[in-house]
Amino acid sequence: MPATAEVPPSQVQSVAIGGQRLRVAITKGPNGPGQPPRYPLLLINGIGASLEALEPFVTALNPAVEVIRFDPPGVGGSPLPPGPYRLTGLCRLIARMLTELDYDRVDVLGISWGGAVAQHFAAFQPARCRRLVLVATAAGPPMMLARPAVLARLITPRRHLDRAYLERVAGDLYGGSARTDWAAASTALHEGRRAGPSRGYYYQLGAVAGWTGVPFLPWLRQPVLILAGDDDPIIPLANARLMHRLIRDSRLHVYGGGHLGLLTEAAGLAPVVDGFLAAP
Repeated sequence: MPATAEVPPSQVQSVAIGGQRLRVAITKGPNGPGQPPRYPLLLINGIGASLEALEPFVTALNPAVEVIRFDPPGVGGSPLPPGPYRLTGLCRLIARMLTELDYDRVDVLGISWGGAVAQHFAAFQPARCRRLVLVATAAGPPMMLARPAVLARLITPRRHLDRAYLERVAGDLYGGSARTDWAAASTALHEGRRAGPSRGYYYQLGAVAGWTGVPFLPWLRQPVLILAGDDDPIIPLANARLMHRLIRDSRLHVYGGGHLGLLTEAAGLAPVVDGFLAAP
């Protein structure tokens, strides 16, 4: 992306889908004269994080790409759903959100928890997903798990609610640059973000409990880019290698960094994503 390019401001709105409201941000991406049209890109965030956390990546991405972000039910500015949900119901909700916003087919990028949602969406809403980007994520069991000490910190939303706590555990939890620059991780997850109720976090955990994408990954129709860090305590690199073997039309890009690389090293990874999405 040119150094002089400017990213237009995001338009934040509340969208009603049935009885559920979702907080949505759209960053317009006008196609340049004489340039091939670009598909909109739907971003699905990690667990407990509001749509603001993805701002560094959106800013670093080619401004020709229109970007759609949203807070899942019970996260950030989206109110709690009536009760717990599963990925199938969430993916139907996302498809209805796209229809409400007048999007037909989009590219989809999911990071961490959002990567599981993105896999499920690509498999069960195939007509709505052209290309798929999976970042710092796994396909569920049989997966290589994080160390018990890391898993223990993931079962509560404390790191999203307590900035001082996050700064103490950032290096061991997220790896990569967070080991030496915990402030960058803290800024990525706390600066300007909106905290949702703790129950929304537990609903997200419940949505992926027992879920696995392993049976359907070999049947994905979309080209897939897998981004994985070589120092990710939450999702060890072996999980990305497994997905790469299972998905026929996939490319694996291993970057030097940790779980938050898409946010803390966005300038280096955004061109990789853009090149994949723009390829013929």
